[in-house]
Amino acid sequence: MKIDRFRPVLLCCSYVLLITSVIIIFPLVFSIFENTNDDEYAFFCTGALCLILGFAGVKKFQKHLDVITSFQLYLITTSCWFLFGALGTIPFIFGLPHLSITDAAFESFSGITTTGSTILSDIENLPPSILVWRGLLQWVGGIGIIVLSIAILPYLRIGGMRLFSTESSNWSGQSLPRVSQMAMSILTIYVSLSLICALLFLLFGMSPFDAAIHAMTTLSTGGYSNYDASFGHFASKPALLWIASLFMVLGALPFIFYVNLIRRRQTHNLIDSQIKGFILFLIVVITLLSIERIISSNLSTFENITQVTFNVISITTTTGYASTDYTLWGQFAVMLFFYLMFVGGCSGSTSGSMKFFRFQLAYMMLKNQLKQMTYPNGVFSLKYNGQVVTDDIIRSVVAFSMFFAMAIAIIAAILSLSGLDFITSITAAITAVTNVGPGLGEIIGPAGNFSSLPDHVKWSLSIGMLFGRLEIMTILVLLTPAIWKK
Repeated sequence: MKIDRFRPVLLCCSYVLLITSVIIIFPLVFSIFENTNDDEYAFFCTGALCLILGFAGVKKFQKHLDVITSFQLYLITTSCWFLFGALGTIPFIFGLPHLSITDAAFESFSGITTTGSTILSDIENLPPSILVWRGLLQWVGGIGIIVLSIAILPYLRIGGMRLFSTESSNWSGQSLPRVSQMAMSILTIYVSLSLICALLFLLFGMSPFDAAIHAMTTLSTGGYSNYDASFGHFASKPALLWIASLFMVLGALPFIFYVNLIRRRQTHNLIDSQIKGFILFLIVVITLLSIERIISSNLSTFENITQVTFNVISITTTTGYASTDYTLWGQFAVMLFFYLMFVGGCSGSTSGSMKFFRFQLAYMMLKNQLKQMTYPNGVFSLKYNGQVVTDDIIRSVVAFSMFFAMAIAIIAAILSLSGLDFITSITAAITAVTNVGPGLGEIIGPAGNFSSLPDHVKWSLSIGMLFGRLEIMTILVLLTPAIWKK
């Protein structure tokens, strides 16, 4: 029957509804204690609707799944993310009546994709329940991204992710229990790191509420803050900036690495180059910019190193926090931050953008090509951590990179047609597709937000966030008629 083809998709969407009904309890509790009737009504109705529909869907579509096809996984991935983003919009619409549907959708999709761009202002005076909801959207989005990049994308051969395939990346009936086991291990680590981060924030000067929200948005490399000044609100407490820097890096490392450490296995070779290369890259960039800032700034050496470390890590890991307006640091810093928006963290982490391993592969491909040009008759194999990089992986990386650039170019063109200046148009497109958060310029820079942009621009950016978060190819393949006929 035709419904059987979509049964796994509908079942997974039903589980998304149930998950939403559970996490919405937390902002509902805050709403009740704060006696904000609009918020309470919004969260209660959303939770009840999700619970009823989710329970009915699970009951109707639950069935033993021997095999999940590639088409079903593409559709599951896209549908679940879109559904969660749509559900996340509802509390914003009813809890903040001054928001339009466009603004509510933008805030929600920015949250679940852990982009961190916002249209909200006077954030510190928003209802606590809304702040909790924003934090939860990013926190849940973060764990979803990890499972996606470890269990699903390698199987679908998206953008070279096949290099990082695990036992969870084979969607046969025999491997489904392993997928669940891996997901549970990752969730345990994710929750544990979040609690440790919150505790450290609390010990070094944050309020319990701020510590909880910022821990969720730090480890998820999301970047939503409870203040208009972002992490600049805590700039007078450098210990908090260093703690946040540490956990942004931890969020940007492969979570399979933590699983292997806990299980006392030898660290998997396939992720060693990523971790070493990524950490070395951060050290080099931070050192260079710190030297420049020490020479040109009146701040102390420690203050310069603290600010540079925090902001470089924030942009590179696509968290998007800002502790100061780094666009005032001079043209070298602005250009450097522009480049950093493209980097991202490691595969299997919460961070977005290109991912560091693709730059490593591109460098190796360049070296290999130069060797081939020097010795035309030579035979050179491309290896990544001792594993031969096959032609299909190379094609996948090249295709991803091309469509990644095309997505940015198309969105930037749409923005420019709206009369936005070049810097705003190009960096808004980049920050959406790379899931970084802030752009550059006076409008959307670290000292601004996205509220003044036209509605069709916000929708374009929301779509760009979703494309970037799902590695672009996941959605593009669903736009080809052939896969629906297959």
